[in-house]
Amino acid sequence: MPTKISPRRETMQIYDRYLLFSMVSLFSFGLLMVASTSIMISERHYGQPFHFFFHQLFYLILGIVTAALFFQIKIEYWKKASLSLLVLSIVLLILVLIPGLGRHVNGSIRWLGFGPIGLQVSEFVKLAMIIYLAGYLVRQEEEVRTQIRGFLKPLALLGIISFLLLLEPDFGATAVILVTSLGMLFLAGVRIWQFALLFCGVSGALAVLAISSPYRLARLTTFMNPWANQFDSGYQLTQSLIAFGRGGWFGVGLGESIQKLFYLPESHTDFLFAILAEELGLVGGLLMIFLFSVLVWRALWIGYQCFKIQRFFSAYLAYGIGINIALQVMINLGVNMGVLPTKGLTLPLMSYGGSSLLVTCMMLSILLRIDYERRLEKRGIRNP
Repeated sequence: MPTKISPRRETMQIYDRYLLFSMVSLFSFGLLMVASTSIMISERHYGQPFHFFFHQLFYLILGIVTAALFFQIKIEYWKKASLSLLVLSIVLLILVLIPGLGRHVNGSIRWLGFGPIGLQVSEFVKLAMIIYLAGYLVRQEEEVRTQIRGFLKPLALLGIISFLLLLEPDFGATAVILVTSLGMLFLAGVRIWQFALLFCGVSGALAVLAISSPYRLARLTTFMNPWANQFDSGYQLTQSLIAFGRGGWFGVGLGESIQKLFYLPESHTDFLFAILAEELGLVGGLLMIFLFSVLVWRALWIGYQCFKIQRFFSAYLAYGIGINIALQVMINLGVNMGVLPTKGLTLPLMSYGGSSLLVTCMMLSILLRIDYERRLEKRGIRNP
């Protein structure tokens, strides 16, 4: 006699439990680490220790509310709106460069202000580009696989977006968008020789852009031997490495970091992982990496399952989201550990930053919706 599934369990099975677990764990883990890493700098600048924590909590609540709204939108609507989102992203990239509209922060113009809320335009562009490219790969599937112009078209578009991003400048976001797009094109079936040619061209362009600016060149060369300039260009990385060294296996204890006491700049944003490694040690760092690995694995798995049932737009969208998050995590961890040049990329879901948190919530909401629709179709239930 078959076992009867309870209504509660039946409801839970239409959501990916592994994905939800990793999301909730990273949200909680991130909020805890933002509170720990920002206490001293918050006290110095705002006279109370939890200014950044409450700010991050506000954006987390806003992100969850936005994610709940996004979850109600059918994936088919994103496909129809893909071109409009691309146009909007280009308009925003132009607006942020107009004097008086864009906000200057740390020498870059990356934010548009809406009262007390600031939007980092490059974060929105990451999502818009994934949605547009997923739609393009479905519309031009045959051309992408058989003709060279099939992938030259999105490359030209990427060139325009990269140019606008570099005017801010935002080299890190440019690299993430380009590599995410390359990954999606590869999974769409671009011929190997064409992909190799495209990859070499993009890599060469990024290399030229990196060495064309003395500031970027200094960042590229410093990470190879930060101790040679430990009080100048190598200061951030040497302090980050000291944090890793102090952490050991189990860390010095939550809240007990020395490096966050104004030794390590950006300890609550770009270098949050270094403080995490100092306070929670190798074990805590590996736990965080495991949670991100589960999240990326489920994103790619959902994409593969959609591909098998010929939901190609959903598949490419899930692949793009998974690749984007994986790239940002790998780059941020690589920068913190000194194996990659210093780049201004936050750790998704964990580092302090409202725009990054908000857009990542949107991405994960869309990913949950993709899996939700796939599970309903598998059961023969009409998509509500």
